[in-house]
Formats: sequence, C-alpha cells, structure tokens
Amino acid sequence: MSGLRVLVTGAAGLVGAEVCARLAEQGHTVLALVHNRPEIVRNDGTVVRTVSRPGPGLVSCVAGDVTKPLLGLNTDRYLELARGVDRVVHSAATTDFGRRWETYESLNVEGTRNVVRLAEECTVPLVHVSTAYVCGESVGRVSESSLDSRQRFGTGYERSKFLAEQEVHASGAPFAVVRPSMIVGTQESGVIRDFKNMYVVLKLFTQGRVRSVPGFYDALLDLVPVDYVAAVICEVVNRFWAAEGRTFHAVGARSHTLLDVSNALAEYPMFHVPHYVSPSAFSVDALPADERVYYRRIIAMYESFFRRRARFDATNALGLMPWRPTATGVDYLRTLLDHCVRVGYLGRAEPGIGDVLRLVGRQG
Repeated sequence: MSGLRVLVTGAAGLVGAEVCARLAEQGHTVLALVHNRPEIVRNDGTVVRTVSRPGPGLVSCVAGDVTKPLLGLNTDRYLELARGVDRVVHSAATTDFGRRWETYESLNVEGTRNVVRLAEECTVPLVHVSTAYVCGESVGRVSESSLDSRQRFGTGYERSKFLAEQEVHASGAPFAVVRPSMIVGTQESGVIRDFKNMYVVLKLFTQGRVRSVPGFYDALLDLVPVDYVAAVICEVVNRFWAAEGRTFHAVGARSHTLLDVSNALAEYPMFHVPHYVSPSAFSVDALPADERVYYRRIIAMYESFFRRRARFDATNALGLMPWRPTATGVDYLRTLLDHCVRVGYLGRAEPGIGDVLRLVGRQG
C-alpha cells in the first residue's frame, strides 16, 4: 500500500514509541504528538530519529497536549494537522493505577474526547488504544464486542478507559479499537523499556516487602508481549478497511495463573514467593507494620487482579494478524524474570518505602 500520513498521540509512551517506529519502517509519514517527553525511545532503548519536515519513512514531532482544546495547538496548526492526516492512532493515556480521578478524567477521558473531535471534524479513521480490562472484574469469557455489562471496576484507570471507549463508540468518526491486556516484555527476550504496574508488584514480592496478599492461586493474569501489541495496532492502521467498527483484543497466547507466577518465582533462590490468602480470611491490620505500609500504599491498587478470572476472546485479532504470541506458562515468565534480573531491576533491593514510591512517581 502507498504511504499514509499517521498522527500518533502518546508517541513518547511505551506503545506509542514502538508504533511510531514501526509505521515509519513501513514507509508511512508519522506525526508524533508529544507532551512532556520530546524524545521517542523504542522498547529496546533505541532513540527514534526525528526530523522537522515530515516525509515517507520519517517521524516528525508535534508538541501538543490532548487534554486541551485543539490538542494544545493554535487554530491554523490544528487545521493543517487535521486536514493532512489519513489515520489517527490515539495511545495517549496515563496507565498508572495510583492517580487521582481528576487525572484520569482529564487525560484518559477528556483527552480521548478531544482526539475524537479531530477525527470527527475531518472524517479521518481513528485507531483507539484501550485496555482489555475495560471489562473490570467480569468473570469468564469476555468477548471483543462486549463493553457495557454493568461491570464493577477494580481501578479508576479501568473506569476511565471504559468511559473513553464510550466516547469513541458514540462518535461519528470511523474507528477501530485495540485492547491490550497487561503489557510485558517481548516474547523472545523479555525486554521492556519501562518497569511499571505489575513489575512494581513483582519487585515488592521478590524482595519480601509484601509476603501475604488476598487472592486465589487460580486467578488469571493475561500478559501480552509489547511487540505483539504494537504489531496489532500497526496492522489495524494498515488494514483499516478490514478493521473498521471492530474491537481487537491484543492478549497473550494463554492466561497465567497466580500458581504459575509462584512456581516461576520459586526457581530463583534470591526471590521471596508471596503467599495468597483467601480474601475472606485476609486482614491488613494483621500484617507486620512495615508490610502493612507497602500493602496500603502500593499493593492495594492491584489487589483485585489477584482474584480475577476473566478470559479474553481474541477471534477478531487472530483473524486479522498474520502471527500471534506463542510463549506461555512458566517458560515465558522465566524469560521475563531473567531479563529483570539481567538488568538489575529484580534482585536489587530498594532501601525503603520512600524509594519505591519515588519509583512509582517517576512513571507518571
């Protein structure tokens, strides 16, 4: 296909940066909307070369802000941008679980509303990056067509992404939605640019900072390689004619149980392995004082994932993609953990709760 002009929001983020680089490699003209982080770094740490004049196979940065009207641009620049793109990939969002609702509402909901407005005004196809966990705490099979099933949300992040998807579905723009599950390192090497969310939890577990959590050993975590997520998004961009109006679960080959995680952690002599306690028998107040602080400040944000049992149907994604993840079970977890140990993320202690909270804060 001939090269497209693609606007990518959240271009400096983990997924956005990888999408920008891949689209440019495919010969597209990429306009990368950036805010606080002007440098675009791929998952493997490679800095993406950017240019001031857009062109096929090149990435050009546009300084803006999705939370503001006209994406923070002046009217002329906004109209020039809007009328000159063939696709919009909206990946700008905060994925941190510990933010105030006002932050989620501003960036994830209002930000999506502003990007949707651009797509509507110019009738340009919108590829919206959501999350598989818009299903909240739903149990059992979750279809790609499912959105509002009166689900209960475990985090403000999930609720904000649910509301953002509603904005997309209610719009008059042509759209497709990609829903990644928990994004982790690449399938082959486990490499990941940013150690966020569940990686922070793993750090606390392996250091023995938190030894007991409420959960079930058969609870399910769906882990998806970051390279597969980027590949799905790019495929939707390239084959929008086949993707329009549909939702695609970008998920792993098979969900991992908490027993899988425990078995993988047990292979490393320097790691502590958490003990899962039935939620009905768990008491935060019964934890040792230091552990109680870690639990309340960090682990509590992720607690609902230790008892979820959702399985994501991926019929649409598997029908669209020429390949799918194959790494599963303890073998894949070992790949992810080996990378964390190799680069010193795991196996190296942080002195205290303040250091961990600073780590979390740097991820915003």
